[in-house]
Amino acid sequence: MPRVKISRPRCHKIISLTSNQSTSAVDTNANNTTLPNNDSSGVYYSHQFPPNILLNMNDLRDTRRFCDVEILCGGKRIQAHRVVLAASSPYFLAMFTVELLEKQQQSVEIHAIDPEILEALIHFIYSGKLRIGQDNVQELMIAADMLQLKEVVTGCTDFLKKELHSSNCIGIYRFADGHNCLELATSAVDFINSHFPEVSIEDEFYELPKDHLARFLASEDLVVDTEFQVFQAAIRWILHDVTQRRQYVFEILTHVRLPLLSTYLLERVINELTDSSLKVALRSVRKDLLSKRGHLVSLVVHPRLRAKKDVFVIGGSKRELVSAWTRSSECTFSSVERFNTFTQEWVQSTPMAIGRILPGVAVLNSKIFVVGGEQESQILANGEWYDTQADTWNKMACMVVPRCEFGLCALNGYLYAVGGWVGEDIGGSIERYDPHTDEWHLTGELPEPRFSMGVVSYEGLIYMVGGCTHARRHLQDLVSFDPVSGEWRTLKPMLVPRSQMGVAVLDGYLYVVGGNNRHHEALQSVERYSFAENEWTKVPHMHVGRASPAVAAADGVLYVIGGDETHEVNFYRAQITISSVECYDPQINKWRECPSLPESRSEAGAVVV
Repeated sequence: MPRVKISRPRCHKIISLTSNQSTSAVDTNANNTTLPNNDSSGVYYSHQFPPNILLNMNDLRDTRRFCDVEILCGGKRIQAHRVVLAASSPYFLAMFTVELLEKQQQSVEIHAIDPEILEALIHFIYSGKLRIGQDNVQELMIAADMLQLKEVVTGCTDFLKKELHSSNCIGIYRFADGHNCLELATSAVDFINSHFPEVSIEDEFYELPKDHLARFLASEDLVVDTEFQVFQAAIRWILHDVTQRRQYVFEILTHVRLPLLSTYLLERVINELTDSSLKVALRSVRKDLLSKRGHLVSLVVHPRLRAKKDVFVIGGSKRELVSAWTRSSECTFSSVERFNTFTQEWVQSTPMAIGRILPGVAVLNSKIFVVGGEQESQILANGEWYDTQADTWNKMACMVVPRCEFGLCALNGYLYAVGGWVGEDIGGSIERYDPHTDEWHLTGELPEPRFSMGVVSYEGLIYMVGGCTHARRHLQDLVSFDPVSGEWRTLKPMLVPRSQMGVAVLDGYLYVVGGNNRHHEALQSVERYSFAENEWTKVPHMHVGRASPAVAAADGVLYVIGGDETHEVNFYRAQITISSVECYDPQINKWRECPSLPESRSEAGAVVV
């Protein structure tokens, strides 16, 4: 088995493990000695006595006093006490008590362990301390498993679990699987499933044995945006050694849910192939799909459990015209509409405790957080979070500042609330929410106060686009913020100035959808920003203009839901809410109609879970 690749440089970890302590070093300083205790039965107990005994035994070993066994390993001689080794390791206990040759020998030779590793483990037995680093964790874990030192195996397991990365998780999985380290193997598999698109482009993925690859491709737990990502991974694995692997194409593709693929994308892959045999095989698969015969692939499939995506549309308002001269009374929604992207159906989830217009909505740790917004002309600071499994809402701490028309995003385990209307003025503060402590804290300032902008997070940064300030309306600029350094950076501006637009991130692009311009027109225009190239490009117009739409990306497409449209009648211009939904597929560069909302809605938030 090749050495496991550790992705990032880290400091070495020193673990200290005793019978009563699993993670902290023993402090033998007399000034810090824990006071002895007497229990109710009068039994006296000193917490410091056992570790002091171990410390003294180690001093005896260092001075070679009372040592009664010598461990030979690769030319190294290690002095020790049989009773200490036997008390610490079932391996040594069996060696020194069962009728084996080593039972009476003064010198015992141990093979198959590196001498430096064995010396470190024996030092651990006497001290409870061990250095675990990238250079020795693999050998330590194998040797500790052999000597049945469970505490060391646990320490190595914890170390490797923290090191899991898309570039090394398959190597760690194969190492754990090969040495029957079930806990580590389980953690590695969960990491691979949760980060499959990133893992599938790493070098280790291409070295997977066929049976292991099939196991991953068949998993219900793959977290992917579309089944096309699974198909791409399978084809890349075959192409890595196409001469040897093309014979497995039908076997491998049985684990890909091919009916969920776009025939356009399948045709594109076929046209790009250079291997004629593979091309013929995929054409036969495509023909089988189109004819619906099901001879080569199963036609009855469902999305993977963790690939299923629902779009939640939360809160917002409703404004509709009753006649040419009158408009119905406005409605503020507390309801939540849930769109199943597989069945293309709308269903209602449990409503929020209160209605909210223009709230901040974000997903963190698979929970939906909804904070702030407006209710009956009052700007809110309170919030609530939604458990998608239990279909229940729960209270959370209030923001430091009440906000409406602001930005909310999740980044690095926190929520960030940015700008917005804060009472009678425009806000310029940033605050951060810690879900572990249920607390908000102010953490920064905008370059200038702003509201009605688009805010997203992407690869460690917060991006803010468009919106309005005191001096300017319908801004064109794009800026990024690093919460770690506090640095703001100005990026290339949008093509069209706008506010009250919808924003979402899809496949390395920031999409900006609709909004209002300086003429108070609801825009049909859409543009997208490449994070990699710092460039904006136009996207085909939507079918209708929309301001304040709910926007979300799921299954490789962009959903635009509801919003306001400009309506003119009898020389009177008003913005009324609409129920229509459309989605943009970047693969074919086209918009298509989707099932409409049950009722018109604007100024709502949208997230995908």
